[in-house]
Amino acid sequence: MKVSYTGKQKGLLPAQVKKLGARIAKVARLVDIPQTEREAHVILSHERHLICAEVTVSFFDHKVVGASSDTDQFTAISDAFDKLEKQILKLRTKWRDTKRGPKEFWGEEEEETENPVPAEAEMRDEEGSAGRRVFRADNHTHRKPMTMEEALLEIEQGREYVVYRDAESDRLSVLVRRRDGNYDLIEA
Repeated sequence: MKVSYTGKQKGLLPAQVKKLGARIAKVARLVDIPQTEREAHVILSHERHLICAEVTVSFFDHKVVGASSDTDQFTAISDAFDKLEKQILKLRTKWRDTKRGPKEFWGEEEEETENPVPAEAEMRDEEGSAGRRVFRADNHTHRKPMTMEEALLEIEQGREYVVYRDAESDRLSVLVRRRDGNYDLIEA
């Protein structure tokens, strides 16, 4: 990767030049394509006691910019390369993780991973939600407070969980059946 500097540059120590070279090499591995070599443009500017460093790289027809400011020139340039590296990694994962394949198969994958509908919930579609579903719990059927024993009787009728208002403490509670046959009680 070719690095060109614009602005007034102070002399860096050899150890700092070596560390910057390592950071530049790391960004170069992320950006460079074997057939071509990319160019990074570093712009240095001084504002009172701060040194501002701005690094610009062209990455797949996008300008990626990392900017930082500090009182020390090395720290400003180093931070700018760090920010640039994070942005490039984010862009690469964004492009890599997109759905591939024809659109007709996208809906099938989503249906397979969908959670089953609870027994006491009813499904209602919202208009304009582009396929999203809202599951609204039917909270009008069980309005009276229950004891834990009554909730256990409800869960024995085949439900996986019961949300109820505790008669003793008047607080919201959830009783959940575990896989091993025992129960978890969650109190609000």
